[in-house]
Amino acid sequence: MLGYFNTLSNWGRWGDDDELGTLNHITDDVRLAAARAVHHGRSVSCAWEVAVPEDMERSTTTCPCAADMPGAEDMPVPAFRNDRRWGFSSERLGVTFHGNTLTHVDSPCHIFWDGTMYNGRSHSLVDAATGSAWASVTAAANGIITRGVLLDIASVRDVPWLEPGQGVFPDDLEEAERRQGVRVRSGDAVLLRTGYGRVRHETGAVSGFTQAGWHASCLPWLHEREVALIGADTPQDVQPSGYEGVLMPVHAVSLVAMGLWMLDNCDLEACATTAAELGQWDFHLAVAPVRFAGTSGSPVNPIATF
Repeated sequence: MLGYFNTLSNWGRWGDDDELGTLNHITDDVRLAAARAVHHGRSVSCAWEVAVPEDMERSTTTCPCAADMPGAEDMPVPAFRNDRRWGFSSERLGVTFHGNTLTHVDSPCHIFWDGTMYNGRSHSLVDAATGSAWASVTAAANGIITRGVLLDIASVRDVPWLEPGQGVFPDDLEEAERRQGVRVRSGDAVLLRTGYGRVRHETGAVSGFTQAGWHASCLPWLHEREVALIGADTPQDVQPSGYEGVLMPVHAVSLVAMGLWMLDNCDLEACATTAAELGQWDFHLAVAPVRFAGTSGSPVNPIATF
């Protein structure tokens, strides 16, 4: 597995100044092909709702009549002071999106290996005050628009869900392709269903650090297929990883060596139900990160359109 940092490396593949990594596989032709995957016009969210106050701190201000707001008399616009019918609400939000619950995208600066980020840049480019000056989420400011492919591994194994600690291997990916009549190709986003979303829906419980997910042996398969983005209904890596001393090999090799962007904690239940109903396992996928300057990711609401 440690050899993957060299054999699967994309450092310099798209130039020494490249911050997009595998998103370079998403060409104009790939986006056009993604649009052609829309046959029914049905769209579904692949994200969890953000719970308040568990997942997010919220401070909401409501003002039924703006003219009664403290300081309204000092507003430079007379209509603001005089309009007795216009009111508003506003929020201040605080959220920590990395972790095991919120649906979010990881950009390459999220993980270091031996103090180094994707394309050989030093971890010192990430500053506590200003964030990352390299491979932050704003590299994907134009959005991640591509063909998505859902591989339903729980269904392939004929179980409602994979148990915590069960890994997904290349043979599982190819069996899912065979059963579903789809093939992953260059520029695709691959979404992995372990069935954990069903567990969350039925029990409301969020597991600890033991989870089903990608086994590191899938990384050469993803590299060979030129996958642009991977997602899962867990935080990606099977845990325990199976590699002593390497906590999250899929995160580390993907983000640092390959520049492979990641969608953590998707809710893929509606997507899987829709795909099975329509008999279509590929779709147009739209992921639009918020343009937070210098951040290592963003909360997102991935939309699959069939």
